[in-house]
Amino acid sequence: MKNLTTLDSLGECRTGRVVKMSLSEKMRKRLSDLGLIEGTCVECLHRTSRGGISAYQIRGAVIALRCEDTSHIKIETEADT
Repeated sequence: MKNLTTLDSLGECRTGRVVKMSLSEKMRKRLSDLGLIEGTCVECLHRTSRGGISAYQIRGAVIALRCEDTSHIKIETEADT
C-alpha cells in the first residue's frame, strides 16, 4: 500500500517518489534542471533541527531544499507495516 504526503514531511533515511509539483514556473524549472521531476525517486538524507532546510539524494546528487518549497511537492511512499 502507498501513502501520499509532501516532501517536507519525509523522514530521514526514507524514500519517496514525486507525484505532483505545485510550484511556480520559475521554481519548477530550477528543480527540473536539478533532476527533480514527477516520477523521480527522492531520499531524505538529513533534516536541520529547526526543519527549515533538508538534504535530499536526487538522481545521485545531494541537494538542499527549503521547507517552503518542498511543502508543495507531493510524494508517494511505501506504507509502514
